[in-house]
Amino acid sequence: MAALEPVTVKGNAFFVGSERFYIRGLDYQPGGSSDLVDPLADETTCKRDIAKFKELGINSVRIYTVDNTADHDACMKMLDDAGIYLILDVNSPKYSINRQDPHPSYNDKYLQNIFATMEMFSQYDNTLAFFSGNEVINDTLASTETAPYVKAVTRDMKQYQGNRKLRTIPIGYSAADVESNRYDTADYMNCGTDDQRSDFFAFNDYSWCDPSSYTTSGWNAKVEKFKDYSLPIFLSEHGCNKKMPRTFGDIKSLYSDDMTGVYSGGLVYEYSQEDSNYGLVNIQGGTVTERPDFANLAKAYKDTPNPTGDGGYRSNAGAASKCPAKSSDWLPSNDALPAIPAGAVKFMTQGAGKGVGLKGAGSQDAGGASTGTASAGSGQPTSTGSATSNQGADGNSGSSSSSGAATPLRIPEFQIAPLICVAVVTFSSLFGAALL
Repeated sequence: MAALEPVTVKGNAFFVGSERFYIRGLDYQPGGSSDLVDPLADETTCKRDIAKFKELGINSVRIYTVDNTADHDACMKMLDDAGIYLILDVNSPKYSINRQDPHPSYNDKYLQNIFATMEMFSQYDNTLAFFSGNEVINDTLASTETAPYVKAVTRDMKQYQGNRKLRTIPIGYSAADVESNRYDTADYMNCGTDDQRSDFFAFNDYSWCDPSSYTTSGWNAKVEKFKDYSLPIFLSEHGCNKKMPRTFGDIKSLYSDDMTGVYSGGLVYEYSQEDSNYGLVNIQGGTVTERPDFANLAKAYKDTPNPTGDGGYRSNAGAASKCPAKSSDWLPSNDALPAIPAGAVKFMTQGAGKGVGLKGAGSQDAGGASTGTASAGSGQPTSTGSATSNQGADGNSGSSSSSGAATPLRIPEFQIAPLICVAVVTFSSLFGAALL
């Protein structure tokens, strides 16, 4: 029997029943990209780490990759008993959208595997949300042309959820910490027909580096920019490490009245010490040793209660954003999305079946890619819509009611140099640059 009630979306916020819900959590992937394992598939690991989560006082964890052939019942029950929800990336390194060549990687083999992950984790009431993509769009202009593929995956996941009558779990995108396209990405993920729109928007933000403040960090400017955004927003990674140990002064601001009318909390990066030097604990041979950041974060959470009442959320939020125009920072010129690959249509009625796990052959060059663009509204549950040829009529950018097929997608020819980032993306570059 589950102890936790499912989290739902109301207006621009999350709720559990009639009570506002704020994400107070951690990014969690012990071993990082160098030793990729599913932390929810091992009961010993779960017992060890969930005990630490309880000491921190968190209510959510994000996991970047799981093995969708493993049994997760025991660990999900332990999380549930501890009052902790899961925010899950459905992609894995070999089953993801390839930023440098997105078109062939958006195929039926890829969708089959992420649908299988959805089926597996939809049974748990403490699955809070699914990420359809992570940092696919980065600080290169060319990467913005992957946006239609990211959004198509969100659409397909929502349709699969509805057609298969799975529990309605919010689906959205985790954006990179890139100011030049942050707001265009947010608007793009929230424009068009309802079947295409995300249920929330999350982004990574390392701009608060202690000692800092609401204004010094620039967080006030972001709140102002997002004040009319109609979806829930939260930070999918935060916690600058320029000065160590971290004192997490951002926690007090994130859960204050300054921000809770717009933001719904965030996830601190990250639980275990990896190459990027953000860990709260060291893990050696199965033994966990707390680093100074651990006690500091536990104190920050303990000293910062959630606001009383509804935190100033907007119950009447919900209108779609206007799709961003093509610019020097953003290449997509309309709301055209690729049609679901023909080989994936059957999953909507037959189900996806079993996943391939972490040892599958990979999907990025597996064939079965999309062959056209989708008609507006084609992702509604019970419908797989129609694909049009690549000579379709012009789409109506920003419209939630256009009926014609959108302008054909231009498949970009990428010449992307490796992204050079600060230490924060050492881990994320493999769970973001490689993953949708």
